[in-house]
Amino acid sequence: MKYVLVTGGVVSGLGKGVTASSIGVLLKGCGLRVTSIKIDPYLNTDAGTMSPFEHGEVFVLDDGGEVDLDLGNYERFLDIKLTRDNNITTGKIYQSVIDKERRGDYLGKTVQVVPHITDEIQEWIERVAMNPVDGTEEPADVCVIELGGTIGDKIFSPHNNSGILDAGDIESMPFIEALGQFSYRVGPGNFCLVHVSLVPVLNVVGEQKTKPTQHSVRGLRGLGLIPDILACRSTQPLEEQVKVKLAQFCHVPIPNIINLHDVTNIWHIPLLLRDQKAHEAILKVLDLQCVGKVPREPKLDEWTDRASKCDTLETPVRIAMVGKYTGLSDSYLSVLKALLHASVALKRKLVVEWVPSCDLEDSTAEETPEAYEKAWKLLKGADGVLVPGGFGDRGVQGKILAAKYARENNIPYLGICLGMQIAVIEFARSIMKLHGANSTEFDPTTKTPCVVFMPEGSKTHMGATMRLGSRRTFFQVDNCKSAKLYCNVSYVDERHRHRYEVNPDMVPEFEKAGLSFVGRDESGRRMEILELPTHRFFVGAQFHPEFKSRPGKPSPLFLGLIAASSGQLDHLLQPQTCRYICNVPTKPKMYPNGHVMKPLKGLVNGHYSATSNGPIPI
Repeated sequence: MKYVLVTGGVVSGLGKGVTASSIGVLLKGCGLRVTSIKIDPYLNTDAGTMSPFEHGEVFVLDDGGEVDLDLGNYERFLDIKLTRDNNITTGKIYQSVIDKERRGDYLGKTVQVVPHITDEIQEWIERVAMNPVDGTEEPADVCVIELGGTIGDKIFSPHNNSGILDAGDIESMPFIEALGQFSYRVGPGNFCLVHVSLVPVLNVVGEQKTKPTQHSVRGLRGLGLIPDILACRSTQPLEEQVKVKLAQFCHVPIPNIINLHDVTNIWHIPLLLRDQKAHEAILKVLDLQCVGKVPREPKLDEWTDRASKCDTLETPVRIAMVGKYTGLSDSYLSVLKALLHASVALKRKLVVEWVPSCDLEDSTAEETPEAYEKAWKLLKGADGVLVPGGFGDRGVQGKILAAKYARENNIPYLGICLGMQIAVIEFARSIMKLHGANSTEFDPTTKTPCVVFMPEGSKTHMGATMRLGSRRTFFQVDNCKSAKLYCNVSYVDERHRHRYEVNPDMVPEFEKAGLSFVGRDESGRRMEILELPTHRFFVGAQFHPEFKSRPGKPSPLFLGLIAASSGQLDHLLQPQTCRYICNVPTKPKMYPNGHVMKPLKGLVNGHYSATSNGPIPI
């Protein structure tokens, strides 16, 4: 097993996750199997209870793991399926060590950060790196590890002449020590350290400054980690003299200094790395140059086509994103990526109009009329409406108004998780005249509970108590839009994250009034997909289809929203078009003995099974 560690310095938010994912793409293009691990030094066990304002979205995996959004980048870029163990946190490590201590595994020894915590980190990395992630039973060849946080230089104070690290890095110290030991443990030729740092430009002089990176590398080396490759973030390509200076003071060869300057879309990053021969530098450090299956140039034709196509799109499609966390786009990162995948596939330039749901409410009209008018102007100017998932009652009335506007004006609508529940509440109030209809999440005493708390949930413990992970949805209606978008398969597996569900006791009333629940779970009592048959495209999903969308394999429901919003839905729903998009053969392939070839999960010779999204040529 070979390991590539990606660290960051100077400031946070440099794009370590995208860099780590792009390195994985590069190595995968060289014919290697790649897996990924993200280390988050916070004390939380996982990201499940974190505020989206503070940490961005919570990404959900097939096994129900609630993890950092960077694991979403890994899955999208590398087209792999990770597990909760691929996200290491301080909370998980300490919990594991304490559990071992309680069992007596340490035989009475004093349990310390070194060696017990550091050993646990190393053992965790080695164990998880061997787990297959690409649909085969084969372990990966290379594991890309991203260390969250930043590595800083020492700060000297009158109370400590030896210097102290930045306060933000204190929580990372056990991991830094463990990784230093780990690099020695696996030995030369098995460990490559890529350090991502910032090379800023001062507007006053217009000169690229190397001093921040020098200090960052000095701090990194002082902690026992020696960078093999420098990935320098900058607004413009690095000047040659800047590379020479960095090589001189950071002790990194010039060919190993990679420039990651600003690009038009992140799909250019793997190409940027390839053009600078980053793969050759990494393969040389990992002693993989002579491996027979590794070609000299990585195969990135799909990435080249995708990146250039994204740059040349001109015809816009405007989607109103009506949500609670619109001030931070990372709160809906996977939704944005799913919209992008679908819009590029249908040759449309995506324009997202951020609509704070609170600003659509009548109370805002009285307090801040400017915000109210702006929100409604954005909503009415959109080609389609999307209400993503969320929690809490703030802004709910605005989301209900958005769903009502889309329904009454025949505007394409996609409601995800809470967005589906919102559509049900709005339908009950407006069409069924149940004016007190509500969710027990927002009004526990409502006399018309359209949405109710699930029996298996917990109201006292927030972490990992929801309905999480991949669950199966069975289609109840063959001729509905959703089934056609999924190429008329009998069921789909999608990822969930919710505590509340549509009240199964009220479903007959809803369907009698014209709402159709076209997808249900295996019991038939849990509603998964709803449609309004009389509407151009009015769909709600209790699951989160955005988590399984991939570049080149858009989520079918997002594909439907973009198609409906750009006037392409009728063509998309035609059987021959569906077969072309989903790459479904008209006749089953046969073995020589006459037995039908059964598709496996995931990509097999270009064909996809019912449990995957289905590709689209882009």
